[in-house]
Amino acid sequence: MSNRNVSPHPDPNDGATPEKEAAAAVLEDLETLRKRAESAEQERDQFLNLLQRTRADFDNYQKRVQRDLAAERRYAFGPLALELLPALDNLDRAVAAAKQAGDQGPLAQGVGMVQNQILDILRRHGITRIEAQGQRFDPNLHQAVMQQPVAGQPPGTVVQVLEPGFMIHDRVLRPAKVVVSAQ
Repeated sequence: MSNRNVSPHPDPNDGATPEKEAAAAVLEDLETLRKRAESAEQERDQFLNLLQRTRADFDNYQKRVQRDLAAERRYAFGPLALELLPALDNLDRAVAAAKQAGDQGPLAQGVGMVQNQILDILRRHGITRIEAQGQRFDPNLHQAVMQQPVAGQPPGTVVQVLEPGFMIHDRVLRPAKVVVSAQ
């Protein structure tokens, strides 16, 4: 057997001439270049795919960070409001005690005005009271402290609010502590 380069197209005059050897070498070089080009195209496609996935991941990361920042800003006043609620509860008790005692003086009016002012500030920041009195008991909004049979009220109805609950936008900040009617 001979170690000659064989052309893919056999020549009827198969004599080994320098032109034929040069043509075979050129064909060999072309085949090598074609394989290198295919390999380079595959690498390019892999890198392009990686780039596209990385870009999509980064876009998703940016969107998630923006959503998280927006939620953080939306609920930023929650911890402060939660700490202010006991003071607001005390103002509620003071106003209720003044009404019960029949006190209509300037001190009772001043306490009522402070209470309304705090409620208005909270409302401007998305913090509102949960209306519970007479509502159907909802464990997502209310915390049942006790049950009590009440004539004329269907079971599971809030009959007394012991401590008002508050929402911050669409989240419960503090559930309302309530008494629920029993059977």
